[in-house]
Amino acid sequence: MKKFFHGFTANPKNDILAGMTVSLAMIPEVVAFAFVARIDPLVALSGAFIVGLITALFGGRPGLISGAAGAVAVIFVNMIAEGHEKGLAFETPVENMGFFYLFACVILMGIIQVAAGYFKLGRFVRLIPHPVMLGFVNGLAVVIFIAQLKMFPVHAGTETQSAFSAFFSDLFSWSALSKMSILVAVTMAIIYLLPKWKVTAKLPAALTAILIITFFVIFSGMDVATIGSYIREGGGEGLKGKFPTPNLELWANLPLNLDTLSFIFPYAFLAASVGLIESLMTMNLVDEITETRGNGNRECVGQGFGNIVSGLFGGTGGCGMIGQTMINVNAKGRGRLSGVIMALTLLSFIVFAAEYIEMVPIAALVGVMFVMVIDTFAWSSLRIMKKIPKSDAFVLVAVSVITIVADLAIAVFAGVIISALVFAWENAVRIRARKKYKEDGTKVYEIFGPLFFGSIQAFNQKFDIKEDPENIEIDFLDSKVSDHSGIEALVNLVNKYEAQGKKVKLTHLSPDCKTLLIKNNEGFKDIIEESIDDPRYYVMTDTPAVTD
Repeated sequence: MKKFFHGFTANPKNDILAGMTVSLAMIPEVVAFAFVARIDPLVALSGAFIVGLITALFGGRPGLISGAAGAVAVIFVNMIAEGHEKGLAFETPVENMGFFYLFACVILMGIIQVAAGYFKLGRFVRLIPHPVMLGFVNGLAVVIFIAQLKMFPVHAGTETQSAFSAFFSDLFSWSALSKMSILVAVTMAIIYLLPKWKVTAKLPAALTAILIITFFVIFSGMDVATIGSYIREGGGEGLKGKFPTPNLELWANLPLNLDTLSFIFPYAFLAASVGLIESLMTMNLVDEITETRGNGNRECVGQGFGNIVSGLFGGTGGCGMIGQTMINVNAKGRGRLSGVIMALTLLSFIVFAAEYIEMVPIAALVGVMFVMVIDTFAWSSLRIMKKIPKSDAFVLVAVSVITIVADLAIAVFAGVIISALVFAWENAVRIRARKKYKEDGTKVYEIFGPLFFGSIQAFNQKFDIKEDPENIEIDFLDSKVSDHSGIEALVNLVNKYEAQGKKVKLTHLSPDCKTLLIKNNEGFKDIIEESIDDPRYYVMTDTPAVTD
């Protein structure tokens, strides 16, 4: 038991306080995403509790916080609306059928994620280039910053006053905007100043700031937006809820047939993909900050099981949340205990302490999020823009912009594709051939650089088949045949020489390359020359097993 607890947390105090801080910061964000998806905030909060608890216990990255994230929530908006219409079209009409489709979709989403972990797809996150990672972090920091700006009460303006002038008019008068701005600034000041004083250095800065601002607002009677007012203004009835129980209505109303599967599968697959990308990218970020390594495949399985249980209990889907994770990490939360405490504290707020949590000012939470944004943004990336290759700088900026204007998953895919194309192009132009003659008149082509799909055209242009002598030797000592396209290029080249009645010898090929060439044509046994200094590497068509 002691050994388990030690592995569970290295510093119980830090993990407990960090988890409590994160739970407070999570409430308005989860509620906001619930309003976007047009679902009951308590459904989203239940999902945040379940996904957060299960992934904290069984996920692959201690310290990573999971919950009902907006990246996943927005995927379900159209599905829920279409589901409501489908339900009313049944022989026996079912109202709010979209919610039952939602729960089924979340379960299927979880199954897909478990399958991804089982087939070890989580390891591919290690292939994401560093510029993509920096772009992801910067873009997401800007997205979170913009989301917090929406919390400020700003008037749209009138016919005689523009929105811009209305903003400054509110800001410099004792209005709701100016009150909130002051409270946000004070919250940020507390978070930055507390660790600098010896007396308060050990206090959890973010949690202390939230408590100070909350007590100040309560005892001063200041009229500002709180968690409770925010939920009610959005159409909710408050934070008060009950302990999540299995949703038996799901099985009573959901038709288990191919029509249901075909309807929810595209949404489930997209949500599973986006959820895993955001979770694994967040895991990578925590790995870099803590200088430890998480398990991507285990994280996939943990996220999947969390979503399966959430769907069964009538909760929405979730994934890793970079904002809350950064708050946790900055508050020195490192173990699984921090995620468990976050989930249990969130549940206790809903079940036992809703009326007290509803008193917390939105300004205090926005201040915490602003500090997190400042700490998350990779400011060093601005300094190195002129020092790194232009292609890397372009990828960094492109991923940041796409993350802001479109979607995280699209941004990451675009960044990886651009990086891969740049890598292929740069390697394609590196292939060279040095030509010389032996004493017996044999022409030797010494190949330099990788031979793969991107360099085939340049490789073929190195040879003068018609003008070459009868005996040709192609030496790959300083080259590497990287994929099946390279193998095919060699086969075609040899065939062209033989069609001209000329003999070709291939030297310094790897055993794997030799095997593939001979499989293609038995005649290559006489073409390939064995040498004691032949290289050893694998061609991409037949790679050894890789472990995470």
